[in-house]
Amino acid sequence: MSPMKKSLILLLFVISAILLKAQQSAGKASTGKTTGSGKTTTSGMKTGSGKTTTSGKHHKSKRDVSKDKIHYGTASFYANKFEGRQTANGETFSQKNLTAASNIIPLNQWVRVTNTRNHLSVVLRITDRMHKNNKRLIDLSKAAARKLKFTGYGLASVKVEVLGKKPPDGIVRD
Repeated sequence: MSPMKKSLILLLFVISAILLKAQQSAGKASTGKTTGSGKTTTSGMKTGSGKTTTSGKHHKSKRDVSKDKIHYGTASFYANKFEGRQTANGETFSQKNLTAASNIIPLNQWVRVTNTRNHLSVVLRITDRMHKNNKRLIDLSKAAARKLKFTGYGLASVKVEVLGKKPPDGIVRD
């Protein structure tokens, strides 16, 4: 290999290392956002039930459940392969029931999900959890997705209002 090629490879390596270091430093910079408990986080996310290590650094647990009553985010709907499987609360999942999965809303909570595009809404219960790496707010049964009219799109922008553990008036549980 010629000395010119060696110098070029070394230069690219050094530039890559500098860029990587800059990205890591930028990721650690505080945004100045505070949580309800007054703790400042680097990402602006609520720290909830996270753990603090002896070094004083805050580590988020896999699933932080939020106490917020209103959430905005993206909804999807369950794949058919989950039909008949056991949910996180022990029930058997059915696409025909008005249920959903969420990683930030506590299990067995009743919620009102509103499609922000067409303003249709549905009341359902959180019975399951999604994969820990899933960034969506909520995963609905097909029956719920049909009521919100987004099955043809796959995803929808939604508003989720937590109503509580008791079924809302007019809702009869099986």
